[in-house]
Amino acid sequence: MRGRTVLVTGGTGGIGKETARGLAAMGARVILVGRDRGRADAAARELGRDGAEVSAFTADLSRLDGLRALAAEVGARHDRLDVLVNNLGGMSSPRTLTGDGVERTFAANVLAPYALTCLLLPLLRAAPAARVVNLTGGMPGGRIDPANLQGERRYLGWTFSQYNHAKTALMAMSRRFAARVAGDGVTVNVAYPGHAYTPGNRATAAAAFPYAYRPLAPVIRLLGPRLLNDLAKPARSSIYLASSPEMEGVTGVYVNAKVRRTPWPAAVLDERACDAVWDLCERLGGATP
Repeated sequence: MRGRTVLVTGGTGGIGKETARGLAAMGARVILVGRDRGRADAAARELGRDGAEVSAFTADLSRLDGLRALAAEVGARHDRLDVLVNNLGGMSSPRTLTGDGVERTFAANVLAPYALTCLLLPLLRAAPAARVVNLTGGMPGGRIDPANLQGERRYLGWTFSQYNHAKTALMAMSRRFAARVAGDGVTVNVAYPGHAYTPGNRATAAAAFPYAYRPLAPVIRLLGPRLLNDLAKPARSSIYLASSPEMEGVTGVYVNAKVRRTPWPAAVLDERACDAVWDLCERLGGATP
């Protein structure tokens, strides 16, 4: 990865930070993106201790103006981008809207990767063989409901179903995006990291305990740090898609936590569902590749 520039969203902690660490160790020039300036700078200093070139940007990626500002700042400092890892994700309960009026879980997991990739396409197209890696999560693969993409009719909340729904929609968007930019020298693939006891999961679990998962709270607090604390393992699939020579020119594929290509879920192959997700992203994001 020496000589290549990589941007990792949500790169100040958890799986994103381990992805950035792995790519920096391969010689990549890494750009971390986080929401908090102090955490972002601290992560960049930590990952750059052994001479790796790591810089930090801050942005609120739940807002379109934050995405646009980030793209403009990256474009001002770099003339190309070799890899974009859309690692940032999140859940929200109860249903809330961003300042743009978008349901927050959909905004973080689907709209932000879509819009940021569109905004950074000029830099990606300037690279000889650019790669976009989108991270799914949770337990994706259920039905995509075109009439409930933002929880308008029924918000599925802390059963994690709203998150799973959004991550399945992300997969559908990614597959369509790969087809749309297939002739541009830009590949788009999806990585599934598996489960890990990340800071985001700890916060999610803590918020969920007063609701559906209260009886499981002691078990999660006891076993989570012991069984799921190796964050290098769930970062393997995204690192593989970002760096492996085997993936040169390969687009529109889904790689599981064992770093193996796996078939797309049936919902992701449903063209009607894909159309609904894509059309909503185009409308809300105000951009198209």
